Amino acid sequence: MLMTRASEYALLSLVVLAKASGPMDSDTLSKELDISKSFLSKILQSLTRQHILQSFKGVNGGFELIKDSKDITILEVMCAVEGKNPAVFDCSPSESSCPSDKAKTCSLWPFLNKLQGKIDNFLDTLTIADLIEE
Repeated sequence: MLMTRASEYALLSLVVLAKASGPMDSDTLSKELDISKSFLSKILQSLTRQHILQSFKGVNGGFELIKDSKDITILEVMCAVEGKNPAVFDCSPSESSCPSDKAKTCSLWPFLNKLQGKIDNFLDTLTIADLIEE
């Protein structure tokens, strides 16, 4: 599946954080987006580890974007949250990921791989700023 709930919540969170005037804590963000705080916290930590967000401790702490929203791609966010590139089909990223080990003789794999490449390229051109403009 291309878009998981974690990716969706990550993108929604980044849109809100991009519009915020300063750091926003996970409690406020989870309430605003109506997302489980524990699930959101895991997502925010993944984004922090991948240098998309920075976190601040203390009373005025929270999370904010490290870079401008126009410099954060959708593909980058999805990879950060999922821990791998998003895939449309199990077999599409590479011949070695073929569940039946028949990618070399499969007539669909070249098409699926090409489709995956186009989707990856498209996601790598869209940014958080693009989501805000929509």
